[in-house]
Amino acid sequence: MATATKQQGAVIKHAPKQQVVVEVDAPSRREFLYYIWGASIVLLLGEVTAGILWFALPRFKEGEFGGTFRFSGNDLPIAGSAPVNLPSGRFWMSNTNEGYVSLYAVCTHLGCLPKWVDTNDRFECPCHGSKFEEDGIYIEGPAPRGMDRFVTTLTFSDGTTASTDSDGSPIPLNGKTVVEIAVDTGNRILGPV
Repeated sequence: MATATKQQGAVIKHAPKQQVVVEVDAPSRREFLYYIWGASIVLLLGEVTAGILWFALPRFKEGEFGGTFRFSGNDLPIAGSAPVNLPSGRFWMSNTNEGYVSLYAVCTHLGCLPKWVDTNDRFECPCHGSKFEEDGIYIEGPAPRGMDRFVTTLTFSDGTTASTDSDGSPIPLNGKTVVEIAVDTGNRILGPV
């Protein structure tokens, strides 16, 4: 029922009081939990994906195995002398009469570490007796092939460069003076059969 009141010559009609119900579309507890679980799963999958990518993609630095090792030409062994072992790079620097070659310091048979034997002028594997020449060519033993090689780039004093070819043959020096040696331990060539 409407009531009327008089105030200074004006009549104000009051409407009966009605309750206004405003419906707020608030999520239920169940919906809230669905959102939280969904967000948690998305975050977990993101973390796992980032971890896999971080682990799977190589991040090799220069001077560590899998990266490139750089040396001065003064570090080059004299032709015909014993090869020089670089344990941090896992390779042997060998300067043969045919040229320079970087040999992977792991036997191709079962992964032992062949050593240079001065008395025999060859590499000999202490585990099963495989033998290799100074340029990594297979001599005898159970190894299926010669020693693997790393791609190497030599920079000469005249500004020219020479790199290992696809079969890993020694790089001929032809009397040139080597200024820099760059051995890429992330790029291995299988040894000759």
